[in-house]
Amino acid sequence: MESKKIFSAFFQYVCLNILGMLGLSCYILADTCFVSAGLGANGLTALNLAIPVYSFVHGCGLMLGMGGAAKYSVFRGQKEFQNANQTFTAALCLTVILSSLFLLTGIFFSGNLTAALHADIEVFAMTKTYLQVILLFAPAFMLNDLLLCFVRNDGNPKLSMAAMLTGSLSNIILDYLFIFSLRMEILGAVLATGFAPIISMCVLSKHLFTKQNQFHWARPGFSPGPILTFLSLGIPSLITEVASGIVMLVFNSIILRLRGNIGVAAYGIIANLSLVVTSIYTGIAQGMQPLTSRFYGYRKKEEIQKILQYAVITMLFISACLYFTLVSGASRITGFFNSETNDLLQQIAVTGMKLYFTAIPFSGFNIILSIHFISTQRALPAQVISLLRGFFLVIPMAFLLSGIWDMTGVWLSYPITEMLVCILGIILYKKSRQIA
Repeated sequence: MESKKIFSAFFQYVCLNILGMLGLSCYILADTCFVSAGLGANGLTALNLAIPVYSFVHGCGLMLGMGGAAKYSVFRGQKEFQNANQTFTAALCLTVILSSLFLLTGIFFSGNLTAALHADIEVFAMTKTYLQVILLFAPAFMLNDLLLCFVRNDGNPKLSMAAMLTGSLSNIILDYLFIFSLRMEILGAVLATGFAPIISMCVLSKHLFTKQNQFHWARPGFSPGPILTFLSLGIPSLITEVASGIVMLVFNSIILRLRGNIGVAAYGIIANLSLVVTSIYTGIAQGMQPLTSRFYGYRKKEEIQKILQYAVITMLFISACLYFTLVSGASRITGFFNSETNDLLQQIAVTGMKLYFTAIPFSGFNIILSIHFISTQRALPAQVISLLRGFFLVIPMAFLLSGIWDMTGVWLSYPITEMLVCILGIILYKKSRQIA
């Protein structure tokens, strides 16, 4: 394929996915804004304590969606259409089973889960409400993740983007309606979040009833081999989402000890902004994934390298713009969330923002490289990158540096981790090219 055609396809997929992912992340950010305005610092704390559970549910949906869709694209490229349909069927069945377990957890164990997250008496009720409703809507979140990935890999990135944006816009509108007009407080915020994937799936349903749709239900009876393969490809996506939740839990615990609930609320602002920043890089990565998987199925190595180069250059340009915006506007951005004009919250968040977001170019590279490995059926290096940045490096670093430099160490643990993983990622990439 000519370079111009490759770049044109890359530009279309990436732009659409960045817009879609920005929209998707906005309904968590919208919750933060409306909860801050309607419920103050305690509302922010409850939201921040509950978000890791949402991240785990969303991560499971992405594990099945990204892993299944990547394998589906490779099978389509190799003209193995029956195997492609079997992959979709397996991913759909696993989504239904796993999401049902989350739903049952929400019904019977939301109180235990809230206590396990260390919610104190001031925020326990709000946290429990948010957690319970998120888990009750788990089937909607996970089915939406699955369909978004398969529709995108089925050659319809525009509809995937439209679905994400429609769901996000509806969440923002419902947030305002439920929290302020109907005065439903934290229940209103989480209901608005829960309805968003349902509205998104209504948009995606258009693809299922057109001739353009190439994935279909196949008779069950698939062997465990292909299932384990696409699960291994999807695990890095799960790790990335779960890691963000676990990092939040660890940071919450450390910051509660160092600065109390106000510190956790300040971190909540930064963590939610980080979700938006990460969504941009995820948009780049998910945009390149269908093209990379397709070229891998066609065995076109040169085109795969061009796609990766375009992705990294795009990421570096966006990183420079983002960091300048976040640092120059740190005080104004924090003030937007600080509805009670709490001076301590303002000071902690502004300082943290300037240090924490030095990580963004390294984080962007790690996300892109991990998806590149997934798209080319290299599960192990993708898993190594995801595990290091999500568990095995960032958590010890947070405890170590916070013990040395207090809150400054908390903020620096994230960029130092991402930088070290970035260096390792480059080494793994070079080795993978030598083997190929």
